[in-house]
Amino acid sequence: MSALEWLLLTYKVPAEPARKRVSIWRKLKGMGAVYLQGGVCVLPKTDDHLRRLKVLENEIAEAEGEALLLATVGLDQKQQEKIIARFNADRDDEYKEFIEKCIAFEAEIAEETRVQHFTFAELEENEQELTKFKTWIAKIQKLDFYTAERAREAQERLTRSEEILDAYAHNVFAAQEENRPTEGAKS
Repeated sequence: MSALEWLLLTYKVPAEPARKRVSIWRKLKGMGAVYLQGGVCVLPKTDDHLRRLKVLENEIAEAEGEALLLATVGLDQKQQEKIIARFNADRDDEYKEFIEKCIAFEAEIAEETRVQHFTFAELEENEQELTKFKTWIAKIQKLDFYTAERAREAQERLTRSEEILDAYAHNVFAAQEENRPTEGAKS
């Protein structure tokens, strides 16, 4: 494995107002940054990350804080692997939560099927939930810089959820067809 470069940001901001400190933390987490310790984080070195960290550096200065932005590499293969493991652990935590929500989604559809609650309203609600799952996994994948262990499992779980919803949709349409009056039937 060739040496990977990272961007290292160290920063301090005043404790008050807390909203500024929290805003900076959220932006860094939203970029997929890994904290090595309080106020010290790393991201893979990319032009996009560099640009975004430069903007954040200005925001830290406006909050009357201090920031130092450096490009760095691990001293050896073991150090590099430790950093990658930290990135992957963060993504695996997110994938785990995603998988748990998919399992709950599938259980809900199984219950709706068991009680034969086949309505268009329920189908629409479940389709909206699946759309949220697709957006959610895309966000996680965007920050999965080193292909975390649970990435494949999460994608497979999403596919399974889609298949289960498709089967439920088939049942909804079949049930609605059964409830339609046939031609020539008297009202």
